[in-house]
Amino acid sequence: MDVVDAHCHIISEDPTAYPKAPLGGKQSEWAATRPVTAEGMVSRMDETGIAQAVLVQATTNYGYDNAYVLDSSRRLPGRFVAVGTVDPLRPDAATNLKAAVGEGGLAGVRLFTSGSTVPTQGEWFVAPETFPFWEQAGELDLPVCLQMRLGPATGQLVELLKRFPGVKVLLDHIGYPDIAASPARAGAEVAELAAHPGLHLKLTHRNLERLQDAGERAGDFLGPVVEAFGAERIAWGSNCPAAEQSLPELLALAQEVLAGLPERDRQEIFAGTARRLYAFPGGSGS
Repeated sequence: MDVVDAHCHIISEDPTAYPKAPLGGKQSEWAATRPVTAEGMVSRMDETGIAQAVLVQATTNYGYDNAYVLDSSRRLPGRFVAVGTVDPLRPDAATNLKAAVGEGGLAGVRLFTSGSTVPTQGEWFVAPETFPFWEQAGELDLPVCLQMRLGPATGQLVELLKRFPGVKVLLDHIGYPDIAASPARAGAEVAELAAHPGLHLKLTHRNLERLQDAGERAGDFLGPVVEAFGAERIAWGSNCPAAEQSLPELLALAQEVLAGLPERDRQEIFAGTARRLYAFPGGSGS
């Protein structure tokens, strides 16, 4: 099967060339204990049979310094594209964004509003100060990964999608829907968001583990979500090495949970969606 990993992280072994600068001043546990270099990621991809991958900035190690993902994607343009983290609240955010893309530049950006080192969900991503950033992302046709948690901030997400319908927003970990509590209810809540055509979903182990636990009820979530969004708006990402499992284990988990979907849908989720969003150079990466 052709596979593109839409979400992995890399960390250099050279802290002098690529110094640590985690957002909030706190390095994540995985970044400290199980980092993987770009070369190490290639080795894991080859072992797993993954053609290409999206290098998502390790925000909890490098903050807004995107040097390592950019340098790595430039060294291996057939295997990687780079998604960097930016601060959309800066007055020069739009100008900086335009300068950061293009040949050899960022293929996408990520806003980190909630996560392991940011326990409180931020709602600043839709503040008026960010509007020039969103307008520029739309003009550049640049995908924006949004790391956030659905719930109280869902209203802000909907406001954003209505205000900037032309921006491609990729919801990391599908916004952590509460599948464990009720796959059907979580599926209905996510499916409702499909009314916004710019919204895409990134399916990772954070969701797949809950779906595996749900057993036969996993279809209560997957059915309405895939029907509403279409597989062409869903991409699989491993979250390696933030996930504790190995890359082969993470891919096997996804293949197991999604085995009941039609072959065409699985092809879209495992490769097609990511390739369209990020316009990988070099074809299949083989």
